[in-house]
Amino acid sequence: MKYLLLALFSFSGLLANADSLVFEGEAGPGKGKHIVFIAGDHEYRSEESLPALARIMAKHHGFKCTVLFNIDPQTGQIVAGTPSNIPGMEALETADLAVVFLRFQNLPAEQMQHFVDYLNRGGPVVGMRTSTHAFQIPAEQPFAKYSFQSDADDYELGFGHQVLGQTWVGHYGRNHKQSTRITPIEAKKSHPILSGVQDVWVQAGAYVGKPIDGDILTMAQPLEGMTPDSPVVESLPPQPSEWTRTYEAPNGKQGRVFTSLYGTPEDLTNDGYRRLMVNGILWASGLEKAITPDLDISLVGPFQPNTYGNQTHALGIKPEMYEGYESPIPANNNVNQPGKKKKKATAE
Repeated sequence: MKYLLLALFSFSGLLANADSLVFEGEAGPGKGKHIVFIAGDHEYRSEESLPALARIMAKHHGFKCTVLFNIDPQTGQIVAGTPSNIPGMEALETADLAVVFLRFQNLPAEQMQHFVDYLNRGGPVVGMRTSTHAFQIPAEQPFAKYSFQSDADDYELGFGHQVLGQTWVGHYGRNHKQSTRITPIEAKKSHPILSGVQDVWVQAGAYVGKPIDGDILTMAQPLEGMTPDSPVVESLPPQPSEWTRTYEAPNGKQGRVFTSLYGTPEDLTNDGYRRLMVNGILWASGLEKAITPDLDISLVGPFQPNTYGNQTHALGIKPEMYEGYESPIPANNNVNQPGKKKKKATAE
């Protein structure tokens, strides 16, 4: 009976962790620290970007990295943004950093409470792309003030505005038509986050960048095309794209914040952008002294990302398919194409 109970307990533990992904840190400056990556957007493939970043931070820099996803409760599969269900948010209780890539989430109260508790203790945050509009919560619900359109007197414009320094403003460049060149501001090149950063080019179209305060590090220039050497869009001058700031928790603690308006998995194939993100994560973790120009930012395991698009995520993937460092990200390229009929195969 004792062994049966032990087996049942162990099995229940596996079930409890089935919806999340954990990479135990190896040697590095992050050894003993815990990063929780939270993926939940509809379009920009956060479910591919964040496990790739987590592997880098665990394998090369020693962090324990937990990755949480939008999960379909019926199938246990990773989905893109909908339904708003991210199991495992209790991992934030031991987090030293939260890396957030969310869009229009309205999480169950018991999940959202863990996120609110993390902010209330002033935990540092890295916010990517759509996290400026991470939450869309009806006014009558308990956590409505975190919504990107919040009119709460004590939390105007929600999490994006109050923590990341900007709520949703709008597109600046055209996705899939105009890529983006990101350039460090000359006067900020000595900042640790910019150490070794050069030749940054991302495939995501530019966002309007209007941070309310903080230290702007980079500027984004829309390009008239989808290659790094595409000409600039003359009518669109550069806008801020990455910055640092702090937010004040109810307990008075100042939480560090690094915000990037980019971050699709295709963006991460660019060495310059990947270095920018690794440096930003280290800085937000309070480990800026560990940042060097030649820090290892190499990808870990096969990485052939799917092109971003609304609800065009890879199908049939569960978190455990990304365990270890050798499984491919994404696990397949069987992407959903809403409203499109599959073409019949033809001989070539």
